[in-house]
Amino acid sequence: MAKGNSEQTPSRGRLSEVAREFLRLGFVAYGGPAAHVAMMEEDFVRRRAWVTRERFLDLLGAVSLLPGPSSTELAIYLGEIRAGLAGLIVAGGCFILPATILVVALAWAYVEFGALPQVSGMLFGIKPVVVALVAQAVWNLGRTALRTVPLMVLAGVVIALAIAGVQALLLLLGAGFLWLVVREGKLLMTDRAAIGAWLSMGGGSAGTAVGALPVFFYFLKIGAVLVGSGYVLLPVLRADLVTKLHWLTDAQLLDAVAVSQATPGPFFTVATFIGYLLAGWKGGALATIGMFVPAFVYVGVTSGFLPKLRRSPLAGAFLDGVNAAAVALMAFVGWQFTRVALVNLPAFALGAASAVLVFRYKVNSTWLVLGGAIAGILISSLGWR
Repeated sequence: MAKGNSEQTPSRGRLSEVAREFLRLGFVAYGGPAAHVAMMEEDFVRRRAWVTRERFLDLLGAVSLLPGPSSTELAIYLGEIRAGLAGLIVAGGCFILPATILVVALAWAYVEFGALPQVSGMLFGIKPVVVALVAQAVWNLGRTALRTVPLMVLAGVVIALAIAGVQALLLLLGAGFLWLVVREGKLLMTDRAAIGAWLSMGGGSAGTAVGALPVFFYFLKIGAVLVGSGYVLLPVLRADLVTKLHWLTDAQLLDAVAVSQATPGPFFTVATFIGYLLAGWKGGALATIGMFVPAFVYVGVTSGFLPKLRRSPLAGAFLDGVNAAAVALMAFVGWQFTRVALVNLPAFALGAASAVLVFRYKVNSTWLVLGGAIAGILISSLGWR
């Protein structure tokens, strides 16, 4: 269990600092939750030392278990640690805002002109950079989370089960409870009071107009109960909005997904696009609020709770298991993304160059993402794809 430095709270920062850093991150955070975690680890652990790597791992384990968008919740946690309750709100809002503005602009273009701007070249160049960033984060976090051979074995089992199709939430909970039994089995058998104390701590047709309030309440429900990444969100949206409610067509849902992938920040801004399609500007705004408000509430309620958990032997063992599983799942997602990103020689060359710049020269992820986008546009314009 990581103790000591993981329980120390760094000096508080200014709200302007929190706003600046998360606005910048919001504009360049392409690649989904694994890439977002990699960028936050680089910036707030290694470059700015807002938190220790041990505490960052505890936050990563916590957001992996909470409902809602995990990378957004991680940003909210970091903002709270740096600047208190106001920092919590500012960090989350600034991380979400750039993607929301871009998605609304693309939704307006989609409704007005019936098509999306071509961004495939830009994404072609960014994806290999994301592969390198995720690899670096897995390496750095793995050295802390997987510090013993048994924890390495546990991570290997998690990856094998993920490949077999076991749900991420089950793997996280299972790893936590398994490591709790392995490391604190004797305490579990002899101190039932400690167990009780620990447990008590946690206590229309497609395309037609839909009212803004029904859109808000639908996405509020999704944000409050959905656990998992966009891979979990997509089948839920299709089952509800296409099959059951008939608010969208399959083609419209796929276009919404394309927009969310083509913009930085949290994937859950797909709600913004869908809300705009269904109820205009008001629908886009209310869908965004509904989707993300639960994340702020969950983090606000639990932000003072994690240090207490870490000081408990039982809860600390559980968190160690969850952290090992979280790093393993991040590696698994990174490998899946690698297979999609490195599809030809130019993409492989971009990935290799990014890896050298990240591991050897510690180049800032912001510049790497911007450089990858420019390189991708040039490669596409020259017809080298």
